Amino acid sequence: MFFNKKLSRKIFSYSIKHEFTLNILYSIVTGLIVGLAAVLFHNSIEFFNELFFKQTANGLYFLGTYAVIFIPAVGMLIQSIMILLAPDYANKRGVTEVIKAVALSNRIPFRTTIFHFIAPVISIGSGNTVGPEGPAARLGGGIANKLAFLFKLPDNKKRVLTAAGAGAAISAIFNTPIGGIFFALEIILLNEFSTSSFPTLILSSITASAVSRSFLGNKSVFIFHSPEVGNYLQLYHYALLGIFAGIVSFAFVTYSDLLNKFFQIKFIKKIPQWVLMTSIGLIVGISGYFYKYIFGIGYNGINQILSNSLAWQVVFILLILKFMLVPMVLNSGGFGGIFAPSLFIGACLGYLYGISTHTLFGNNIDITAFVLVGMGAVLGGINFIPISAILIIFEMTKDYSFILPLMLAVVTSTMFVQLTLKKSIHERYLEQQGYRIAQRKEINIDFIPVKYAMKKDIDVIHENTPLTVLIKKLVESNHNVFYIVNNSGKINGYISLSNLRELFTSYESIKDILVAKDIASNNITIIKEDDTLETVIRLFEITEIDEFPVVSSDGEKILGTISRNDVISLYNKESLKTELIEQLSFNLIKLEKAKRVKIFEGYSIIEKNVPKDLVGKSLLQLEFRKNFDLEVLMIKKSSTDKENVIFPNSNYVIEKGDSLILFGKDENIDKVENW
Repeated sequence: MFFNKKLSRKIFSYSIKHEFTLNILYSIVTGLIVGLAAVLFHNSIEFFNELFFKQTANGLYFLGTYAVIFIPAVGMLIQSIMILLAPDYANKRGVTEVIKAVALSNRIPFRTTIFHFIAPVISIGSGNTVGPEGPAARLGGGIANKLAFLFKLPDNKKRVLTAAGAGAAISAIFNTPIGGIFFALEIILLNEFSTSSFPTLILSSITASAVSRSFLGNKSVFIFHSPEVGNYLQLYHYALLGIFAGIVSFAFVTYSDLLNKFFQIKFIKKIPQWVLMTSIGLIVGISGYFYKYIFGIGYNGINQILSNSLAWQVVFILLILKFMLVPMVLNSGGFGGIFAPSLFIGACLGYLYGISTHTLFGNNIDITAFVLVGMGAVLGGINFIPISAILIIFEMTKDYSFILPLMLAVVTSTMFVQLTLKKSIHERYLEQQGYRIAQRKEINIDFIPVKYAMKKDIDVIHENTPLTVLIKKLVESNHNVFYIVNNSGKINGYISLSNLRELFTSYESIKDILVAKDIASNNITIIKEDDTLETVIRLFEITEIDEFPVVSSDGEKILGTISRNDVISLYNKESLKTELIEQLSFNLIKLEKAKRVKIFEGYSIIEKNVPKDLVGKSLLQLEFRKNFDLEVLMIKKSSTDKENVIFPNSNYVIEKGDSLILFGKDENIDKVENW
């Protein structure tokens, strides 16, 4: 027996170590391949930039310097042809596709990953004013997802490895390993912090960054002198900059939404997409002809702003152009990201704010500090990524001197956007595709009636039961407590082991004298079946008793008992149910009407429109557990302009148009499917 236990422990220990070793290997391999892909992506952009702006422009020598006007249009035309030839691949674009794949444990077809490697390279290489980070994350997530399926990992590890791939790509492109980790956590994993996911994220990100540094170098992309940020009394300037950055971020996201809706209206949709995209490419080209720093990613323009080489009027125009053009390119069908544009807009805003404060207040704060802080504040505000924004700016600049103002401005900007918009730009893109991101359900069992948690197994004896019979029953019983009833059947006390221990020393002399009611404790708390667990939990908190008897609503019939362990067991059950749902959707709810989603064998989820006869009744009145043996997980409230997902309590009154998300056994789902 000892040998078997020892052998089992060794086998278990070996399997744990083996699994841990494999996870390390998978993470490093993913980081290595994603890092190489990111380097190839970077070099491909450089190649196409060279192809378009030197070879193509030289080929249009008869146009002279005007040739650059047509290059972004050519890039947009090529992209529109790619969309026409492969619409299914083209629609699966950007970071949102990685979020969905992680959320729903979906496979990302490798052909779409290849497509979304080529299309952004052409878009950015031809000078369209977008960034490389969204496509890079899409590329990294797609590669990692492919590897996860090749490795035949379980769903939870596929999700983490896919997210790690996206973070590793950001790490490699921006040379920001820590920023890449938190990008994966804040955006791809929807802020689902888990200690078990950190090793995979860290190893993948570090490996990808090491590969990138080996091929692309370890220099900061931004060139500047270490800024003078001022004293602590001047920190309010950065808080104000954070507010302005929040306003600009709010305006950018709102403008992007409005532009997307505009492109969806009938008379615009009648225009062929290639015409629309080529026209916007021409607008980018014309803008770039007059203000060349609009072209491409924009890092050269940021460096010009950092070196104070541009007049404030030029910076202001660059801000307006970048703000207007980026959503136009992306919403018309162009491929690219918004991180680099966010940095560019933030740099312009920080520069203009610095110039203004110098003029109005005559402060001695270095404008470079405002530029760098503005970059982080707008990056955090537009993308809802405060931690990632701080770390990315810090790692990209490799300067610690302005970290405190940076943190203040980023948090201020992000809070402003969260208070006004409530949702990030990525969440909005998901909602435009029909997805809803639901908040985690708080596990609250207070409102549940006691009858759903109690045990019906109870030991009851008559109050006149002799002591000898009582002890015999207690020895043979699995319970530690007996409840005493009178001739009417009502509980009037209880007997526990502690009551009997006091009698053992004089047992021989009293065994034929005492009966149950003589030694019972009369100070008993009785719970009714319709009482809520909130009442029981409160009684557990103020008493040392671990179990209460449960009686019928009229107090006449004994039904069972409720103990601390019963409450804990129910909580664990509710917690498990919530985890199962979150494993299904990982906060993304997309159920088709009257269709099921199978959770595991014998159990499903279904979305059903509420029948007319249920409207106006509360969930407490309907008692879904009792009448249908189903759980109401959530309710979708639909209106003409929006759809909200809520987690109701028992007092929620069902309204017309509500849809119930129900969970339970298949046979019980069958009963409500034809409502």
